[in-house]
Amino acid sequence: MDFGISTFVTDEGIRPDVLGEAAEERGFASLFLAEHSHIPASRETPYPSGGELPRVYYRTLDPFVALTAAAVNTSNLVLGTGVALLIQRDVIHTAKEVASLDLVSRGRVVFGVGAGWNREEMVNHGTDPKTRGGLLNEQIQVLKEIWTQEQAEFHGKHLDFDPFFAWPKPVQTPHPPIYVGGASDAALKRLIEHGDGWIPNPAVTPDEVRRVRQRLAEAGRADMPSQLFGGPADADAIKQYADAGLNQYGFMLPTLPEAETLELLDEYARLAAAFRAE
Repeated sequence: MDFGISTFVTDEGIRPDVLGEAAEERGFASLFLAEHSHIPASRETPYPSGGELPRVYYRTLDPFVALTAAAVNTSNLVLGTGVALLIQRDVIHTAKEVASLDLVSRGRVVFGVGAGWNREEMVNHGTDPKTRGGLLNEQIQVLKEIWTQEQAEFHGKHLDFDPFFAWPKPVQTPHPPIYVGGASDAALKRLIEHGDGWIPNPAVTPDEVRRVRQRLAEAGRADMPSQLFGGPADADAIKQYADAGLNQYGFMLPTLPEAETLELLDEYARLAAAFRAE
């Protein structure tokens, strides 16, 4: 099992260029960053993990700017979103951002997407929470069309585009892998039909990972990779997820100043090395 770092990069923590370089130096395979465009002051949607919404949600950097900074100081680190809220984004601009990052990084992007949970945030972007799943499915199809065709065209229920040109094209062929978040029936259907990989969070237990792996196998997608976003720094949890069939374990890195972050990265690297040595 490979190990990576999952985190919220904000204006109050370690810089993304320093973080990327430090993660690669310590042998981590990937860096996945969360995204929130903003947090409405009148938010009523409950935080899925319970309690008050953590401060980092209010202060996240744009993931593509942060990952570009991380790309400059690294050579092999996989650069991922965990997850990008595509339903709140213009799909044509996003296609260009992902392709540009893939070009700048020489083909190291994994594009993680999800349907989101903060309804007020979605509404501010003009997104209807009730139809966001159908919109996301079409957006994924549009991304693939833009990335793989000289002239992109799409006619769906939520999106409708006559032929147009869009460059750059990604370095990876046929395109950067799209990892789908979530474990609901709708999310798993999306994963099977449109995804190249799965990106669960720790709310998905090892037993649920086994269930999803079985469902993927039944659908002929047994070889689909999986990347946990935000796993605890706990040896027992690592073993349970590995035994359940998880391919990549992303440690949840708190958003802290540089010196404290580097200490935690050293700790996580020791945990990863101990697991590999068993």
